[in-house]
Parts: sequence; C-alpha cells; structure tokens
Amino acid sequence: MHVALGCDHRGLGLKQAISGILKEMGHESKDFGCYNASSVDYPDIARDVAKAVTSGQFAQGILICGTGIGMSMAANKVKGIRAALCGDAISGSKARQHNDANILCLGADIIGEELTLDIVRAYLATDFENGRHSRRLEKVHALETN
Repeated sequence: MHVALGCDHRGLGLKQAISGILKEMGHESKDFGCYNASSVDYPDIARDVAKAVTSGQFAQGILICGTGIGMSMAANKVKGIRAALCGDAISGSKARQHNDANILCLGADIIGEELTLDIVRAYLATDFENGRHSRRLEKVHALETN
C-alpha cells in the first residue's frame, strides 16, 4: 500500500517511528514534511497529504501534530477526505471498518510511540466493511456537495 505521511514540528518524532513500522509492514510511503523541528503551519502539510490521497496516488494518509485535532480539521476540508483522529487501536480499526477513513490523524503530545504504532497497525490492517456502512458513507459524501 502507498501511504502519504506528514507532520508538523510537534509530530516529527512519531512520524519517524511510523515510517519505520510502515517499512516493516511492507508498505511504501512518501514523506510530505516537515523535515526538522522548525515551526511549520500544519494546514499546509495536511493539504499536501490530503490532495495526494484524493488524487489516487496514495491509498492512505497519516498526519501527526501535537493533538491531531488541527491536522484532522484541515484535512477534512479537502473534498473526498475522511480523516479520523484516533487515540486507540479500536478507534483506528473502526475508522477504516465503519467509516472508510482515508487519513489517520494522531496526536504526538497525547499518545506515546508504542500506542501510536499499535493504532497504525490496526488502522492499516482493517478494510472497509461496506454493507450498512455504505449507506451512511453516501450520506457523508452528500454533505460535501450540499
């Protein structure tokens, strides 16, 4: 799977750990920044990752900032994005299974590295269930156009 990966300065350490686990899991990733601890504006990174996902170039995206809130808010402004802020492995799995999330958002100041990697594993190992969830997802898509 191709995964677009991005963070602000607060999420740099977790992004590096996630990059490693993606390789271990056999996924390819592209780093959309940031690349050092200098302050950056999270909406710019969220936009770049979201557009990479909606273009079809990447199957999934992962965004990390201090709380994950800013990244999820910014990414969800891009049409076609279903970014989910997750703080545990169950939420990570359900975001994919029930909501067909295409971007996982994480809070570096909220969760530690071990939990982060558990969430990433659960998120990427889960597929969308379809069924009754498809009807609900169609209603979410309708919200983007109305």
